[in-house]
Amino acid sequence: MDIAVGILFGIGLSASAGLRVFLPLLVTNIASLLGYLKLSPGFEWMGGWIAFTAFAVASIVEISSYYIPWLDNLLDTISGPLAMIAGTVLTASFLTEANPLLQWVLGIIVGGGTAGIVKVGASAARLTSTATTGGIANSVVSTSENILSVIMSILSFIIPFVIAFIVIIIVIYLLKKFSEFKKLKYIFKPDKTSTS
Repeated sequence: MDIAVGILFGIGLSASAGLRVFLPLLVTNIASLLGYLKLSPGFEWMGGWIAFTAFAVASIVEISSYYIPWLDNLLDTISGPLAMIAGTVLTASFLTEANPLLQWVLGIIVGGGTAGIVKVGASAARLTSTATTGGIANSVVSTSENILSVIMSILSFIIPFVIAFIVIIIVIYLLKKFSEFKKLKYIFKPDKTSTS
């Protein structure tokens, strides 16, 4: 697979992993089983029936768990590092033409970075929902994330350039918001040198 195409696949699927860790792995597995894509050497295991069973069960458990009121926020904390790992592995698995060093560096930067940023944005949306509605609207947030994760995963294979472009716009937006939040946090930080 061409490196540029692999990166495009990786961006879309990593963003999807930022919403749900196992859904993009499952979609990738199904695409491989159907012969739609060839995974990089060393990643063929992702396209087997054992992986299908594992990813399918993990996806069902993950999706279901996000509908349990207190568990959804806990899952966001736990799934952050897992999303970054999934994004890294997904991106690296498509870079069949790259040497191993480049494959993993791009996997970490493009895949892990994208998944991590999207995961932080999704977690912020859930925390906002919890704070403003007492968790009542969290199921709506979870359903939206589930749908977006599936759609983005599938469309990443069909129109990878378009999905990657949309993801890049979202990542830039989220980075800008994080930067604004940090500035606000700094402005409202109490001055420890002042005396009362």
